[in-house]
Amino acid sequence: MNRRADLPLQMRCIAIDTYGGPEVLQPSERPLPEPGEAEVLIRVAAAGVNRPDVMQRKGHYPPPPGASDLPGLEIAGEIVAVGQGVGPEMMGQPVCALVSGGGYAEYCLAPAAQCLTVPEALSMEEAAALPETLFTVWHNVFERGYAGQGDRLLVHGGTSGIGSMAIKLGKLFGLTVYVTCGSDEKCAAARALGAAEAINYKSCDFVEEIKRLTDGDGVNVVLDMVGGDYVARNIACLAPDGRHVSIAFQRGMSADISILDIMQRRLVLTGSTLRARDAGFKALLADEIARNVWSFVEEGKLKPAIDKSFPLDQASAAHERMEARDHVGKIVLTI
Repeated sequence: MNRRADLPLQMRCIAIDTYGGPEVLQPSERPLPEPGEAEVLIRVAAAGVNRPDVMQRKGHYPPPPGASDLPGLEIAGEIVAVGQGVGPEMMGQPVCALVSGGGYAEYCLAPAAQCLTVPEALSMEEAAALPETLFTVWHNVFERGYAGQGDRLLVHGGTSGIGSMAIKLGKLFGLTVYVTCGSDEKCAAARALGAAEAINYKSCDFVEEIKRLTDGDGVNVVLDMVGGDYVARNIACLAPDGRHVSIAFQRGMSADISILDIMQRRLVLTGSTLRARDAGFKALLADEIARNVWSFVEEGKLKPAIDKSFPLDQASAAHERMEARDHVGKIVLTI
């Protein structure tokens, strides 16, 4: 192992010692982790806050086997130690990384293959807000949903981290992106981010609006985080040969749908989870993003929408803001 000589033995972190509300997120101390084979240790400058962190805090989303029990799925910072099999040239590099846990801390381990170099066009806070949403949207919209130039995409939660990334990434790759939001103010924010149209689902039927906006043709891809009764409504929005991609199920894990409709219109229903996928898959995904997307980041054409930043010790306040659903874009912790 190659490491800086001035590293401490202990680090500050946010641990989940008991499940509950945001108040259970309290500062703690842990021994400094050591990188294993193919791993790096990152001195964290910032960490993204995501909905799965909230679910983990409540006891509904345990970390996968072998992952840190600390919350935090994306980080940015400087590599300060490298494990066996990692070239010494990575020492000192500014990187952002997708991790399976451990991001709410001063130091965090990451597989070297899941790190992307932070270009000058990004601040560390912006870099920390990229990996989880970028990996998720790229995989589910473009790899599982087969979205291509000229396609129409419907995304629920248009001002969330996922929604805002889908808008920005979709626009860069020639998609027409429609989103749903819960207020006229959020609809305006989504349009400002680049959405072709934003639908207030509280004041109108998004199915009828999609039909109107597409002259009855429907959309080619739906990225769904809602589940439950939304699935049948999403399917009603799809054009023939359309693809429905599920990534969460806030309104329930079950749906009543017409199999005949799926057969007659040749629809595809798919979905995925990212956290539990193995390191090999995530390394391939990181490589895909490096080759297909990262040039937009380096040129300053793709940046995450940042809602608000909180110091690490105020992780509870960050979770309160996320659960209030008032945010537009990503919430970030700074260390």
